[in-house]
Amino acid sequence: MVNPSPADQSRVVLHRWTAVVPTESGVTGYLDPFGGETTAWPYTRWTSEEREIGFPATELVPSWTAGAPKGSWIRVELRARTVTGGATRWTKWYDMGRWAEGGGDIHRTSLPGQGDEDGDVAVDTFVATRPVSAYRLRVTLHGAEAVVRTVGVMASAVPTRATVPVSPANDGPLVELAVPPRSQKTHAGHHPEWGGGGDSWCSPASMTMVLQYWGRGPAPGDLTFVDPADPCPAVDHAARDMYDHSYQGTGNWPFGVAYAGRYGLNGFVTRMRSLAEVERFIRAGIPVITSQSFKEHELPGSGYSTRGHLMVVTGFTASGDVIANDPAAPSDETVKRTYPRAAFENVWLRTTSSGGIVHVIHPHDIPLPPSEGNW
Repeated sequence: MVNPSPADQSRVVLHRWTAVVPTESGVTGYLDPFGGETTAWPYTRWTSEEREIGFPATELVPSWTAGAPKGSWIRVELRARTVTGGATRWTKWYDMGRWAEGGGDIHRTSLPGQGDEDGDVAVDTFVATRPVSAYRLRVTLHGAEAVVRTVGVMASAVPTRATVPVSPANDGPLVELAVPPRSQKTHAGHHPEWGGGGDSWCSPASMTMVLQYWGRGPAPGDLTFVDPADPCPAVDHAARDMYDHSYQGTGNWPFGVAYAGRYGLNGFVTRMRSLAEVERFIRAGIPVITSQSFKEHELPGSGYSTRGHLMVVTGFTASGDVIANDPAAPSDETVKRTYPRAAFENVWLRTTSSGGIVHVIHPHDIPLPPSEGNW
């Protein structure tokens, strides 16, 4: 096996706050872009200090755990420091998401059409026109019940690479976590207003697997809107409450973390630089949700091609191959897969895929493995 050189690896840093204390308050009007009239909302606001990134970053992704029950919602924004013509300046504030637990007050949504000379927001990611060196984060809580428990920003610069060298496996025997299998395909045609199940629900199926592994998730009384014959009502619930009305899908990464946070879990979005890093999480008892794109022949054993798909890494064989719960399987019984390490690592880390992006979801009392700054 070949060790990737530093030049081949992503540069990633994750900053996290665990105490968000608003220092500003007022009243603002809000016009929901998906219908309704302008309504007045009392708000409180927290703005972070300036955070140095430590390298020239090209992408920023916030994530948070919070509470925003009926009568409340949260808006997350960020701005970045850039250099133009030799002069340092700050960008405008970019809207990174308007989030609520349910859908009774506002439509949960990202905001398209924000692009300018400094960058743009691609659903949940600020993509800089030129590298940025620092940022500030702003969280506005609307309504008396809104609360933010944790918030973070992942800053990264992913090298251009068509292929990625395979990382060495960590020493150790086979390890596999008992993550319940959940197929997205068994939900084909369910709730077209939230994406319609089937091919489009890899994110809620993956998140449900992780929540159920930790013994968390919606109570039976929260699932009464689902057909009793549904194979796993919790997946439908996750799809409903992760749905991004602008993106028209359930794959908004921060919205997934926020959904998990409703059930007392900690979580964040970051990038990992190798499967060796993922294996450290698995051996610490923490499954990891990954995102990858590939043609069928590029991931032997998959049986399909995808432009973007989530699955849960649950273990590693003694030889270092990846054990995954792949929700694209046709049934719960066929969700568990074993994928060749080199193939999986390549389709996950390369530039044309996600560049190693992951969800990490865990209870507060379960410690993370040692970090080099990206978690």
